[in-house]
Amino acid sequence: MKRKLRTLMTPFEAFLTWEAGSGVILLASAILALVIANSPLGPAYEHLLHTEIGIGTGDWRLEMSLVHWVNDGLMTVFFFVIGLEIKREFLYGELRTKSAMVLPVCAALGGMLVPALLYSVINLGTPTAGGWGIPMATDIAFALGIMTLAAGSAPVGLVVFLTALAIVDDLGAIVVIALFYSSDVSLTALGIGLAFLAGAFVLSRLRVEFLPAYLVLGLGAWLAFLASGIHPTIAGVLLGCAIPATTSLDDSVLHDGDHPKTAGHHGSLLHKLEEALEPWSAYVIMPIFALGNAGVSISGASLDFASPLFLGIAAGLVIGKPLGIYGSVRILTKITGAPLPGGASPGQALSAGTLGGIGFTMSIFIATLAFPEAETLAAAKLSILVSSVVAGGLGATLFQVVKK
Repeated sequence: MKRKLRTLMTPFEAFLTWEAGSGVILLASAILALVIANSPLGPAYEHLLHTEIGIGTGDWRLEMSLVHWVNDGLMTVFFFVIGLEIKREFLYGELRTKSAMVLPVCAALGGMLVPALLYSVINLGTPTAGGWGIPMATDIAFALGIMTLAAGSAPVGLVVFLTALAIVDDLGAIVVIALFYSSDVSLTALGIGLAFLAGAFVLSRLRVEFLPAYLVLGLGAWLAFLASGIHPTIAGVLLGCAIPATTSLDDSVLHDGDHPKTAGHHGSLLHKLEEALEPWSAYVIMPIFALGNAGVSISGASLDFASPLFLGIAAGLVIGKPLGIYGSVRILTKITGAPLPGGASPGQALSAGTLGGIGFTMSIFIATLAFPEAETLAAAKLSILVSSVVAGGLGATLFQVVKK
């Protein structure tokens, strides 16, 4: 697998390497958080997470709990990196042409709609009906990590497909968060935030590569979004999409058949930031998020395997994800006559779709927005953890069965 991955374009190869490698640390962080939360240190852990931390002074003071600084502040950097990745993929990666975009986009849409539908049907008329966005997400770090370990013989094209799918999946989750998990929106504050972001896009259009200018505009947008009721991480995504992908010294685009390449891309601010921040996002921010959010008291959560919440999340991630992803791929390839991604076998494609059921990071993040009640949120987190483990185990097992 590693030898094959070296044949990919450098930014994409680096992305795969960081994401796949971070899965182990992410898993260790989640396990550590669970152990601490269910040990004598549990009360101290909860107290630390809810400790108020403020910056500034007087009317210019911003105060939030530690867990909110992680979820609303630190995770904005994570979403900023996602914005960079999305822009890079649509300009230079696997989503740069309509033909290359169709399969992962359709698979991602199927992988979002089917789980959301299953969850909604199971939770119809219940207090937890609002959590339909939870099983829509795929955790690319865990999915790629397991594929790398369990599917060494998988075609590179299938790995690329899963990664492109997860990026579209992230984009879909961002849209869902912005539209459905924001409340009491202040149009004035939102307008101010959008004005800051518009300034960043203007600078990008002018090929301005002065990073401090983007940081100032990004901070202004983040504060405005925080006050507006729209989750501030959305500002991070949009700012990432505003970062220039070409240099001021190179406005020309070279075309090599169907593969457009911008000569200055590797020297662009987008490339430099992605290269610098991807390791921090994968190995620092995501593990800290796991430490702050995966620590659930199992006895306190009263996980009910027969509850609509658990059944909805489990059905969405374990059944809905592979059904939506693989079903969309099979329908599209039947209609168009195109081969499966990377020339994969049906079994390998189904296995990859099953790994798409590993929700974790983004699913937990959406759960924190959907359920402000502590007990419901704890049950949702445990449901996500259990379902993600089952989906990961099934995907790895299927790859081994197909290999044999």
